[in-house]
Amino acid sequence: MAVLLRHRTRTLLAGILVALTLSTLVARPAAAQPTLNRVDAAAGWLARQMVDGERFEVVFDGVAYPDQGLTLDAIFAFAAAKVADTNATNATTWLAQPAVTGGYIGDGTEAYVGATAKLALGAQVRGLNPAAFGGVDLIARLNGLMAPGGRFTDRSAFGDFSNMFSQSFAVLALDRAGGAPTAAISFLAGSHCPDGGFPLQFAQPTCVSDVDATALAIQALLSADRPLAAHAAARWVVSVQGDDGSFAADGVANANSTGLAAQALAAAGRAVPWLHARQYLTSLQQTCTAPAADRGAIAYTDGGLDPATANRATAQTVPGLAGVGFATLSAAGSHPAAPTLACPHR
Repeated sequence: MAVLLRHRTRTLLAGILVALTLSTLVARPAAAQPTLNRVDAAAGWLARQMVDGERFEVVFDGVAYPDQGLTLDAIFAFAAAKVADTNATNATTWLAQPAVTGGYIGDGTEAYVGATAKLALGAQVRGLNPAAFGGVDLIARLNGLMAPGGRFTDRSAFGDFSNMFSQSFAVLALDRAGGAPTAAISFLAGSHCPDGGFPLQFAQPTCVSDVDATALAIQALLSADRPLAAHAAARWVVSVQGDDGSFAADGVANANSTGLAAQALAAAGRAVPWLHARQYLTSLQQTCTAPAADRGAIAYTDGGLDPATANRATAQTVPGLAGVGFATLSAAGSHPAAPTLACPHR
């Protein structure tokens, strides 16, 4: 199915969203099968929200732009659930279009750490070579963005938006590619706050630990064989878990933060708090009492399903529900179909 997108560049929040001209042949998804498995149902619902079965988009000022980041989150979710492999294949093919790749990671003159590392990890999860993806050697690009002190920074006329997320994704991707540089690992490990957690932004006057950033840092540190820092961070994560199993961002308990924390807790072997977080996440899932089109989706908060946040909430929740970390995440053995939640006839 041919898809035509208008090429245009804009700055949106901390990144750049680029519309691209491309033509992609999309495989037809396999027939969906009902399932009682909550993880599979969430991933199946997510697959059915994709544009043309291959990608996600974001609308800005009435114009739809490709959302490569959310598309990668979906690829991670499908691999964690081991379902919707047809959609994951379509998404990977779409991401590997040179225009789509370049619009996300930069053209080389512009180069973004977080996007490059996340795309490299996506290629690895799909069993592909990140050194030859979308016409770019993502591993060489990443290594070229590391300063002598070990911090990865963006090369951009729009400023440097690198943070704990981009550092952690870079360590994860490079470790899976043969080993992250010692300086990068040491910089990451040394960035913790006094309480053991990790901040989102580096070099702040006061170090304030962030659940989302800490969750990703834990996974990178475990992957890079820095267990002491990782387990200290996991203890901090457990200390801020809500009584209902949730984790909050800016004081709001939500699926995204809880999903990332659950993924890190599972990777760190913290089974009890992981199961508690998982219980909260399943409480946000739309079940058989919801409209058929919503069943399986994960709401961002307990305020109900919001279409504006449900795609990202579901994508970032599935790996935590499945208890699969980024260091070992693989699409190998995935089933092609996108399951639906099994419900009595309504």
